[in-house]
Amino acid sequence: MISIITPFYNAQDYLKDAIHSVLNQSLDDWELILINDGSTDSSKNIALSFNDNRIKYYEQSNKGVAAARNKGLSMVRGDFITFLDSDDVLPPNSLKARRKLFDENPQLAFADGIVIKKSADMNTVFEEWKPSFRGNPLHDLCRLGGRSFLGLTWMIKRNPNKNYKFNEFLTHSEDLLFFMKLARDGSEYTYTEEPTLIYRQSEKSAMSNLEGLEKGYRTVGSIIRNWKEIEQDDFKRYQYKWRRAMFLAYIRKMKIIKAVNSLF
Repeated sequence: MISIITPFYNAQDYLKDAIHSVLNQSLDDWELILINDGSTDSSKNIALSFNDNRIKYYEQSNKGVAAARNKGLSMVRGDFITFLDSDDVLPPNSLKARRKLFDENPQLAFADGIVIKKSADMNTVFEEWKPSFRGNPLHDLCRLGGRSFLGLTWMIKRNPNKNYKFNEFLTHSEDLLFFMKLARDGSEYTYTEEPTLIYRQSEKSAMSNLEGLEKGYRTVGSIIRNWKEIEQDDFKRYQYKWRRAMFLAYIRKMKIIKAVNSLF
């Protein structure tokens, strides 16, 4: 069984689409774990309106997305774990295509696929991202190479010896750090040629909070810099890539002082 974790906070505009996309999967052996992170809109009513015993609903006071995901992780019963943000949707073969990769390779730990970025109304395609890496992804993650990571798009083969937990002090890059930790043991990553996620680019997207994004990059850097698995050249590349990205992002927003400060 595949456990899908969907945390949500005031997601009344898009939550129904996310849930329907799971119900419309070509593979039926799944559970959807919905975590209401203290919503104050009609999200709860939407979540409870679905009559399917594979959908599990839990709620907590507002603690942030990392804490909500951790609550979901504590509830999983499946052999595989994946995540779905409340404003995104899964293409119909998303679960089946990734699950097939594990059947073909019992040693596989992570399965990914093509991500399609669309406008908030889902009418415009902005970008199609395709992975281009196979093997242990740790060094690619550290170098921010973009060949194996765009966000929480991986399906994970559950290992009872691993502690699946997000850093709850991070509001950004918590997904990057999460996967880095899982990849430290040499676990293998691959991808399907099929679309596995449709990412909705909205004003509420985490990437729009530049200050939080910069803080996330800095915190991840402070954590991984002493890992014995991280080569010095990889860490230097990490520092260069995120500083350059933040500098350009601040410049586009005309935040000149923040742009300069991001370089140091």
